[in-house]
Order: sequence, then C-alpha cells, then structure tokens
Amino acid sequence: MTGKLNGSCFSHLSYFYIDCAVNTWRSSCGTMPERLTEMLMDTWTPLIILWITVLPSIYMAPMNQSQVLPSGSSTGLKRLNEEQRVLYRSKRGWVWNQMFVLEEFSGPEPILVGRLHTDLDPGSSKIKYILSGDGAGTIFVINDKTGDIHAMKRLDREEKAEYTLTAQAVDRDTNQPLEPPSEFIIKVQDINDNAPEFVEGPYHATVPEMSVVGTFVTKVTATDADDPVYGNSAKLVYSILEGQPYFSIEPHTAIIKTALPNMDREAKEEYFVVIQAKDMGGHMGGLSGTTTVTITLSDVNDNPPKFAQSLYHFSVMEDVALGEPIGRVKANDLDIGENAKSSYDIIEGDGMDVFEITTDAQTQDGIIRVRKPLDFETKKSYTLKVEAANIHIDPRFLSGGPFKDTATVKIVVEDADEPPVFSSPTYLLEVHENAALNSVLGQVTAHDPDVSSSPIRFSIDRHTDLERQFNINAEDGKITLATPLDRETSTWHNITIVATETRNHSQVSRVPVAIKVLDVNDNAPEFASEHEAFLCENGKPGQVIQIVSAVDKDDPKNGHYFLYSLLPEMVNNPNFTIKKNEGCRTPDRFPLSSP
Repeated sequence: MTGKLNGSCFSHLSYFYIDCAVNTWRSSCGTMPERLTEMLMDTWTPLIILWITVLPSIYMAPMNQSQVLPSGSSTGLKRLNEEQRVLYRSKRGWVWNQMFVLEEFSGPEPILVGRLHTDLDPGSSKIKYILSGDGAGTIFVINDKTGDIHAMKRLDREEKAEYTLTAQAVDRDTNQPLEPPSEFIIKVQDINDNAPEFVEGPYHATVPEMSVVGTFVTKVTATDADDPVYGNSAKLVYSILEGQPYFSIEPHTAIIKTALPNMDREAKEEYFVVIQAKDMGGHMGGLSGTTTVTITLSDVNDNPPKFAQSLYHFSVMEDVALGEPIGRVKANDLDIGENAKSSYDIIEGDGMDVFEITTDAQTQDGIIRVRKPLDFETKKSYTLKVEAANIHIDPRFLSGGPFKDTATVKIVVEDADEPPVFSSPTYLLEVHENAALNSVLGQVTAHDPDVSSSPIRFSIDRHTDLERQFNINAEDGKITLATPLDRETSTWHNITIVATETRNHSQVSRVPVAIKVLDVNDNAPEFASEHEAFLCENGKPGQVIQIVSAVDKDDPKNGHYFLYSLLPEMVNNPNFTIKKNEGCRTPDRFPLSSP
C-alpha cells in the first residue's frame, strides 16, 4: 500500500485536533462547576500550545517510502528514515496520535475523542472505517465514513484508565481490508473528582504525658483515587483543623507530634484532633477529607503520694486478737497503675514493736494491725509516725521532690471486761492419804485485771471430780478434803478450778490443779505367794528348803525392808530355821533351811 499526505492535508488534520480540544473544553464550561473549569484550563492550555507549536512541524516530514526525494541527497534520506522509525510505521498509511478523553465529561452531544484517517482515503466514500476492542460500539462509536470517534458515555478514570481498540479501513463495497488492523489506545484523562480518604481512620494514639515538644505521636495516611502521576490531583497536604496548640502535623509525611511541652495527664487526659488531607498540593480548589485522632496521654510517675490527712485517730479494745486490723490510712496518688503504687512503713513511735502496717494491693490503703497483746492497765495509748513511698520512681522527675509523705497515727487502747487472772497458770498440791476430812489441801487465788476489779467466786468443775472428793471455798479459793483418800487406790487427782466474776458471769477463767496423795504406812506386808516346801528324808543340815518373799502396798521413801521369823509355835522347833539371805540383794527375800 502506498499512501501520500501532503503538507496542506496534514495541516488540516492538525487543525482538527486543536479544534476538538478547544471545543471540548468550551462545551464543559456550561455544564461543569467553576472549580472544574479552572482545572481544565490549567490542564488543556499547555497541551494546546504544545500541539500547535510542535506537532505541525513534526508531521510535515514525508510520510512513506513513495514520497519523492531530491536526487543524490543521501543525507536527507538518512534523516528521513530516522524520523520514520520514530514517528510512523512505514508499512501503513494511518495518521493519528494517541487519543485522550476527559473523564466525567457529559454534555448534550457525544464527546468527539478524535478522528482516524488513512492516506489511502482520497476523500471519496469508498473507504469504510471499522472500530473494535474495549468498549467499541458501546462506549466508543466511530463514523464509518469520516473516522470520527465519539465517546457515548461518561467515563471514570478510576474505574478504567485506558481502552485498547483496533482500527481498520475496508472497501465499502467489498468489505476487503485496505490496511492491516492497527491497535491504538484511548486514555481517560484524569480530573480531580476524588477527595482524599482516610481508610484506616478514625485513629487512636497514646503519648506519655510531660513529653518534650516534637515527640512522635502517630502517623496517619490518606489515599486519593485520582491519578498520582498526572497533575496535582493526588498530591496531598496535611493540616490540623482541631487540636492546636497541643499537636502539630508534618504537611507531607502526616506525622503527628507534640507541639506543647509538659502536657499533664492529671489536668487533661484525652485530646480530640481533627486532621485534614487536601489534594492539589493544598491549593485553593482542592478537595479534602478529614479524620479524627483520639490522643490519650499515658501516665508517668510525676506525682508523689499524699496522705488525705496529717493526723489519724484510732481506738482498739485491749483484748483484740493478734493480727486483727485496727484501722486504715490512705495516701492518694494522682498517677495511675504502677505509678500510683506505694508501700507503707512505721518509721517512728512508741509502738513500733506492737503494731505493723501493710499495703492493701487492691485499694492501696495502709492497714494497721496488732503484733503484740495490748493491756489497757499497762499502756493506754500509742503514737506512731507512718510513711507512704512510691514503689516505682521515675528518675526524670526526682527534682520534683521526694516521692513520699508522712502522717501521725494516734491509737487509744480501750479497757475490755477481761476474765479473772489466776496467780499461777497451774497448781500442785500434796496431801497425806490419812488426812482428816475437811482439812485444807491448798489455795488458789485470782483477780479481775479490770479497773473496776469485780469480786471473784471459785468453784470446782465437777466433770473433773466426779466422786466429789474435794471442795473449794467460793470466797477465798481454799481447797478441802471431802472424802478419805487412799494412795494405794489413786496416787494423783487432777481437778479444774473455775473463777467467775460476780458482776459479769460471762467472764470466766479456768486453771488446772494437780493433787498428789502422799503415802503413810497403813498396809502390812504380804507374802508374794503361797509356799509349799518338800524335803527328802536324807536331807542334810543347813540345806535351803525354800526362799520366801513379801510385798507391801505402801511406798516408803527408802524402800521396803522386812524382818522374817517363824511363828511362835515354831520357834522352838529344832528341825527348821529362817535367816536373812546374805547373798540376796532384796531384803524382802529370806531362805528357809534345815538345821
């Protein structure tokens, strides 16, 4: 195929493209907002100027190999071939540039995108233009006679940025192709029709209180669906609408920082910041989007504990159990969490060994407890000095003073109606087994430790004296014998004496009394067993016939010593004698022998 396009023809083509661009812009003026009109003016003006000044001079070059060149001009031929490689495919006669259509444009008529033309077209009606590819016949329609391409629908670059189509010129009568199909692209040109969006918002961030100016808080990010390459439609600039003067934001990085020093959480903990992202580089007419950032100041230990009052008063009964709490003190701390934890100690006072203070992990109260028994009659009051100190200290704030506080605690011991107190925790009494009835065995004493000093009455717990062998004088506590004693029957008697206050019978004390029965020699010895001796008729004189022994129920201090003899009627019997067994270690054993 050979085609030829002279200079005047191409000039006409260039004029068409210019006219198309201007008309497109003009038709938008009546239907688009003023902001879009200004934007289109900024966009199209440099393109129109470039088109007018550059393209005509480029396309005035020869178009194909059939064009006549001056003879002998090898230099011109070389330059022509280079230009053809850059600008045109030498095997075709198509003439067009890459086409553009403005997105979101709508008007009363379809939008003219551009015109296809081949140098094979002599201007007659024998050539028919055919369009196929993305959106052909629906979005883009071609005039088969003129090659004009119109956009029939409003286009959205963010939905589809470009369309690839194929153009072909055929014979209108035979439908035979006059040129091979050629592919070209229609690009949807961006307008600023999308506002920035904070996809991840709203944001939440924390920063330590008392931070220095410029401390990093967080970073936000906005996105813009417009073309980031073409123009400034997606060039974003960030600013703070609400939240000054406490915070600032880097316009281009969207990094939020502290802008005010020494922000105190205890004064204000939470800040509500509104961030704006504006496209078009932040200039007038740009679209904007906003998001919120809730910034919370996290706590640092910048406050010491402080007692709610400098003096505490407590009272406690003297009979309180050991370990029982008698009162609580509280050192308040404006900080929270670990920074508010304190430990309590007793650092001075006359009851440092009598009381202790511990920390309630839940309430952070100081609990005062009793370590040793209290006695109203001995000491009626105590004065303590307690200290509360932070456990976790932040070295940055040591200059703010000691992170501790002290308070005075006065404790009054109140008298309790105490039970009687015996003069001894146990009693041991001794009595001979032959003691006379009603004889006094001993005495127990008790007194009321209270100031009122109630009289005491004594009694015997009869569960410990079932046979009622003893009595006690209720007034003076003297114990007497009620029934005879027998040491050989029972050596020990254990009874319990009860002391009761006459003014309050609920106040009772008990004491054990052990009574030992002492022995007297009131039992005769007895032979340990019956003896029957046998002697052979040929027994020799001095031969031991039997060894006898005796026992005694009594228990003399120096042990038993028995004397043995024959009955009076046997004293003069010349056949038998009894004598002490010298070889026997026990004096109660004697041999019976023949003379």
